Amino acid sequence: MLTINLFNGLTYGALLIVMCSGLALIYGLRRVVNFAHGSLYMLGAYIGYSIVGHSNFWVALVAAPAVMALLGVLLDRYGFRLLQDRDPLTVVLVTFGLLLVIEDFVQTVWGKSNLSVAAPAALNFTVDLLGTPVPAYRIGVIAVGAFVALGLSLWLRYSRIGLFVRASSTDPTTTAMQGVNTDALSAGVVGLGTALAGLAGVVAAPFLSLSPSMSSDVIIDSFVVVVIGGLGSLAGAFVAAMVLGMVQSLGAVYLPDLSAVLPFVIMVVVLIWKPAGFAGSRT
Repeated sequence: MLTINLFNGLTYGALLIVMCSGLALIYGLRRVVNFAHGSLYMLGAYIGYSIVGHSNFWVALVAAPAVMALLGVLLDRYGFRLLQDRDPLTVVLVTFGLLLVIEDFVQTVWGKSNLSVAAPAALNFTVDLLGTPVPAYRIGVIAVGAFVALGLSLWLRYSRIGLFVRASSTDPTTTAMQGVNTDALSAGVVGLGTALAGLAGVVAAPFLSLSPSMSSDVIIDSFVVVVIGGLGSLAGAFVAAMVLGMVQSLGAVYLPDLSAVLPFVIMVVVLIWKPAGFAGSRT
């Protein structure tokens, strides 16, 4: 029982890594707390569902994030770029309004009924893990989370564009003075962050049912992860995602009456101990 609970926590933590990476990237460059990020995750899942119906899961895994990336560029150009210097209340109201628009769009196109996506045949079997059978697809989810974490870390640390991203997140004015087109850079990063939200939605679809309320199920945990890890910090978000995944999985079994508040308790404790989160506010 403990093995399967730890495995489920690892799976959910990996999903949160994919989801929260995009949220942290967008905040790191645009300084916009995107309350609509959960609805982008939901939209990616539904787009993936439609693509699977006309093709297969592997095509959806690539095509849905690509569509979401394009949407992210448009959101940056006509939304986030205009919000980055506004007061926090305006940002909250606009992004919350965007959340409602996307949810209404999803209900109009796909309806309110719960939908499901079958796991791809290549991963539709079980694997023996310390004597406990676990779905191979969930191992795939963990692999996707590890790939995203490693890929983003290497990209930010060793690539030229990654250097520009880190510089712009620290001091966009000075970075622009060095000849970097910070608006184009930020549009690309917002596109990447939105694509990651879409990827998380597609990855989650085979083991979580699709419904118009699925955005609210994950966005709270995502914000807890980003706050605990440190606003804009990817490294902190990676650690916090795994911690929260384990807490959610184990808490649901061993402390069911308190499982709903455990993430907030952890957030309060961490913020009292380190107000800037695990890793501060660095990207």
